[in-house]
Amino acid sequence: MTHAVSNTPVSTTSDATAATTPAAAPAFTFAELGLPEAVVAALARNSITVPSPIQEKALPDAIAGKNVLGRAQTGSGKTLAFGLPILQRLSLHTDRPAAKRPRSLVLVPTRELAFQVVESLAPYANAQGLRVMPAVGGTPFNKQVEQLRRGVDVLVATPGRLADHLRQGTCILDSIEITALDEADQMADMGFLPEVRAVLADTPADGQRMLFSATLDREVQSLVRQFLPDHVEHSTQDGKASVRTMDHYVLMVDRGQKDLVLSEIGAREGGRTIMFARTKLGCDGITDRLRALGIAAESLHGGKAQNQRTRVLERFKNGRTPVLVATDVAARGIHVDGIDLVVHVDPPADHKDYLHRAGRTARAGEKGTVVAIVLPNQRRQVLRLTGMAGVKATAVNVSPGSAELNSITGAKKPTGEPLRAESTPRDRNSRPGYQGSNPRSGGGYQGSNPRSTGGYQGSNPRSGGGYQGSNPRSTGGYQGSNPRSGGGYQGSNPRSSGGYQGSNPRSEGGYQGDRPRRTESSSYRGSESRGYEGRSSDNRGSDNRRPASAPRQDENRSGGFRSRTERRSYDGFEGPARSH
Repeated sequence: MTHAVSNTPVSTTSDATAATTPAAAPAFTFAELGLPEAVVAALARNSITVPSPIQEKALPDAIAGKNVLGRAQTGSGKTLAFGLPILQRLSLHTDRPAAKRPRSLVLVPTRELAFQVVESLAPYANAQGLRVMPAVGGTPFNKQVEQLRRGVDVLVATPGRLADHLRQGTCILDSIEITALDEADQMADMGFLPEVRAVLADTPADGQRMLFSATLDREVQSLVRQFLPDHVEHSTQDGKASVRTMDHYVLMVDRGQKDLVLSEIGAREGGRTIMFARTKLGCDGITDRLRALGIAAESLHGGKAQNQRTRVLERFKNGRTPVLVATDVAARGIHVDGIDLVVHVDPPADHKDYLHRAGRTARAGEKGTVVAIVLPNQRRQVLRLTGMAGVKATAVNVSPGSAELNSITGAKKPTGEPLRAESTPRDRNSRPGYQGSNPRSGGGYQGSNPRSTGGYQGSNPRSGGGYQGSNPRSTGGYQGSNPRSGGGYQGSNPRSSGGYQGSNPRSEGGYQGDRPRRTESSSYRGSESRGYEGRSSDNRGSDNRRPASAPRQDENRSGGFRSRTERRSYDGFEGPARSH
């Protein structure tokens, strides 16, 4: 299991008001810092025996119940710095938490970070019989409601989803004993501070509060003044300096060479690479171009469903996907050890985004390299950002195949053999292609989505086998047989008419196998963009009588099989298309 924890000392810059433990003092053990034996043993099983600098400084005050403000570089072990004191305090309870009323709250900006926090705390919570659960968007709301009803010790939530639970009364915060805010500066950057203030106002004023962040800007400081009175501040760096094990480069490329340089970096052997783009569309475009050259890359951004994002991140963690292309939103939620190269494909918006992107590498004391691929007109902007971030970046001119590019990144020429488009089993439901079988829709060739879009479906217990135009419940097509409506070629709706429908004065129909009065639309109609579609001379019947979900027919289109791309007529199953 991967932990977002570093327990190897990093380069530190102590704040004059922060440090309570001298930097030169010998390291303490977790037991000496006041953690229960069960937690110490669980830490040892994960080979964590020496606290990191931020843990060593923050744990004693956090365990003592003080309000704590912590500043530390990403990857320095902040999760356990606030998580272990929470678990230690909650372990003192002998009863279970009440329904809908969690005893502690960890607020994080992104879904990925929420899952990482849960994953990091779970083994130590289990050792003490405590329950930790996430509450984030993109996951089933009702399942979270049921978990909250059973009682939760530690709730790890994003502001948006927690606000949903509070509005619907499925979560109540009046029993919160400890509240922790992780990556507070990103929550400010993402515009979450109004929700954060509302949440903190709902928690008991006498409860303990901890706030951890890599940087402290004006908005975060206002949050500290309002909700962390009499706090103790601990810092292992000033929010700008990077760790000693991280090297920074600005790679200057000529116009027209950026994609080639990027592809050679992506084709390097060994290690994990994360590339950052500014937009979702940019992520997908970079990924497509890399895969077209034989590079196993996948994209991660907010436009993907949560189950897709989880699978993509899991493949990146286990090494199946060596290159991940992500947006800035994902930057602070990806806590994966072993990322040894970070690539700024697009310049970050500001120096804080630069630091958080860079923080994906050089974790847990490992070495890492950060490179920015820069066009001539971007050089001044990127050098200004690195200066504001307190980073000394080396500017190097590189070109495809150059020795400098290889020595810095390990770049090599890609194979050039295209990889098929990235997909997951569930992703296939939203793209056309061959689908072997689906218990809901039957096997065979399925145009797009088994519930709503047509194509060839082998069989369906609800609607009969054969060629089915769109939806077995509402739209016709060729159906082999149906016990409700009769077999044969069916024009519109399997429930209302059977046989072949050509024309009908009432519904633009025609020859009907058995029930001419209940015809609803003309001839054989596929889905919106694929399948065999008949015709209607003026569309009056099909438009006036079609089901609410059925697509309108284009009055200028002729019958026949319409291809998915060009929608041209094709002499299909009933022979040559009839003339208008």
